[in-house]
Amino acid sequence: MTRAVITGLGVIAPSGVGADQHWKSILAGELNVRRISAFDPTRYTTTIAGQVEGFDVNEQVDPRLVVQTDRWTWMSLAATQLALDDALYNPGDHSPYATSVALAAGSGGNEFGQREMTGLYTSGPQAVGAYQSIAWFYAASTGQSSIRHATKGPASVLVTEGAGGLDSVGHARRVIRRGTTAVIAGGTEAPLSPYALTCYGTSGWLTAAADPRAGYKPFDKQANGYAPGEGGAVLLVEDLRTAVERGTPQIYGEIAGYAATHDAFDANALAPDATHMARAMSLAIEDAGLTADDVDLIVADAAGVAEMDALEASALRMVFGDRISAVPVTAPQGFVGRLNAGGSALSVATALLAIRDGVAPAVGNLDEPDPSYGLDLVRVPRELDLNVVLINARGFGGFNSSMVLRRIDPANLQGMTEEGAS
Repeated sequence: MTRAVITGLGVIAPSGVGADQHWKSILAGELNVRRISAFDPTRYTTTIAGQVEGFDVNEQVDPRLVVQTDRWTWMSLAATQLALDDALYNPGDHSPYATSVALAAGSGGNEFGQREMTGLYTSGPQAVGAYQSIAWFYAASTGQSSIRHATKGPASVLVTEGAGGLDSVGHARRVIRRGTTAVIAGGTEAPLSPYALTCYGTSGWLTAAADPRAGYKPFDKQANGYAPGEGGAVLLVEDLRTAVERGTPQIYGEIAGYAATHDAFDANALAPDATHMARAMSLAIEDAGLTADDVDLIVADAAGVAEMDALEASALRMVFGDRISAVPVTAPQGFVGRLNAGGSALSVATALLAIRDGVAPAVGNLDEPDPSYGLDLVRVPRELDLNVVLINARGFGGFNSSMVLRRIDPANLQGMTEEGAS
């Protein structure tokens, strides 16, 4: 069966611009959540968030395109270019049908939309620009990336809230198996506008803490809700044989298994148990042809909401049984905030960097682990021989997704180029 691997990483996140900056920040345990600076958040329940610094859109995106698009698309375009550069892959060097774009979105173009809505109710319809119709909607980043790189492979947008980034990478594997040799996947978000923050606040799951150290504390006794954030990651997914034959500079890992389930419960409430979340994990592990005993590290969804963390811990116990106390669990997103669809894409990038360097990063902003969960939570970066990593992601409304990433031994690729050439 065709094997899908990840050859390029592009990160635009509160932890840094570029995969190397992100990884360095995460390993250093830097908390990149702070008071919102894009507007005065005083009137809002949540006043802290993970914000991207050092991102100059004018260095990343054509000024003509900047005025037509929203911040989340700016970051997506920049992250896509970083991933392509990392993989030394230029879509223009291949058939336009050889490259696909499948990105995730959770909330669309918030800043652009708010600006246009403000113009509408203060100055009337004539104040609304034509670009509103293409800047706010969920497929904007997918469409703009496809246009920018002249790709004609299957284009998709995955809308499953926080699980979207993981789902887009899982979908990329499906596209690869159907014959497209390269897929730009992942996602970014920019939900830090008054309108977006108001919408997210209706869930009741955002932290009200003003001190970043007191907010978004996954698996902590003091967990009180999550801090939102912007940014995410875009990855280049390729057919293994094609990647090797073209001479990719690296293969970060293989998408060995993937599965998604739905709670089939009240879309505005937590499921009564962790059955469907556990099922997603089990199916992903089974899809990889592995067992729970093969998993070396778990990158948890880690909502930072006590009830949701308890459900995830319960799901992990269902899947791993007594062994769960011996399987390292991390959630570095506590350092950057919960980035919606961009967050689960960033988790994939982080997991691949962990596999590359043999280091499990710490759980972000964890001070007092709740012992009732029974988890081996990583407190400081831990050197490990990582061959198999399980990633979890959940989306508001009942979405559960899990992915198994597997390290590829370069020695096992010897002869593949010669075999393909013959």
